Amino acid sequence: MAQVVVTDVDKIYENGFHAVKKTNFVAEDKEFVVLVGPSGCGKSTTLRMIAGLEEISKGTITIGDRVVNDVPPKDRDIAMVFQNYALYPHMTVFENMAFALKLRKYSKQEINDRVKEAAELLEIDELLDRKPKQLSGGQRQRVALGRAIVRKPKVFLFDEPLSNLDAKLRVQMRTEIIKLHKKLDTTMIYVTHDQVEAMTMADRIVVMKDGYVQQIDSPLDIYNKPVNLFVAGFVGSPAINQLTGTIVRNADGLAFNDGSITITIPPFRTEALTPYIDKPMIMGIRPEDLYDAAYDQMAEAPVTVQAQCEVVEPMGNEFIVYLATAYSRLTARFDPKRLPKIDATIDITLDMKKAHFFDPQSEMRL
Repeated sequence: MAQVVVTDVDKIYENGFHAVKKTNFVAEDKEFVVLVGPSGCGKSTTLRMIAGLEEISKGTITIGDRVVNDVPPKDRDIAMVFQNYALYPHMTVFENMAFALKLRKYSKQEINDRVKEAAELLEIDELLDRKPKQLSGGQRQRVALGRAIVRKPKVFLFDEPLSNLDAKLRVQMRTEIIKLHKKLDTTMIYVTHDQVEAMTMADRIVVMKDGYVQQIDSPLDIYNKPVNLFVAGFVGSPAINQLTGTIVRNADGLAFNDGSITITIPPFRTEALTPYIDKPMIMGIRPEDLYDAAYDQMAEAPVTVQAQCEVVEPMGNEFIVYLATAYSRLTARFDPKRLPKIDATIDITLDMKKAHFFDPQSEMRL
């Protein structure tokens, strides 16, 4: 097993495109680290540099105790699982899983033992004589995982391995990979654009945007303590509500005013926000922290405002409600106790203990 250390890594292509910029993070031994971000943020390029499939322009990558900048991919003791499975169509499942071991001149008995062990772990031992075309998408993904497992590498690298699967299979395979990590007890680095995968699978998340690392933290801290507006907006579905307004002083202390509603700010937040009186501010609050005012017992620091109900999406276990004030749009997740009527003006409670405030210039959370 091994620690992976990425230090001040840059990737600049020949055409001058700067794909990865001063990237630093550590994947500790036996840790599951997820790189997440929108398309083009540099996450897959970073993974490919760790694998040795892309050259590093600047910086160093260390696997275990060895700097691997100039080490060929085959000598890095890593295994990579790709989005498109990359199985040989003319080979059986057994032959696909055994291929890398044969190239490394393992004995026939060792190959048989390793393939059988991996197949049993992944519950594909009954598929070893089939060709890839005879397998479902989920089964092909298991074979790709098995091919990586038989090598017993120091580090597993995953490049969006579930993106070709349907929604139900993605959930199933997500669970299987989490269980696999626990069984193998090895270092895994996983790339995805799906924030649900990142939140549910990772020990730590590396959020990237435009080639830069935005935040590195545990899933819950990423969600509850986003470092900036981008991280707050990227993680969470439905997305965090963002209201643009001004911090004002009134008879009750401080308030946030967006031009149509005034939201009282609890006393415990006034010290941090006092320097921003009469200045622009962005307030963020997640949909689950807005409540139907008739059932607001959950709010720890409740503030009630009025908004018009525009759209209701019944989900069975909850309602996703889209609300509007004169200048802002809000999304709320309500318990299915009362179905709001379209176009009705309703009272909603905001839990201001869960609200975030962002500087509109730097977009950093205060």
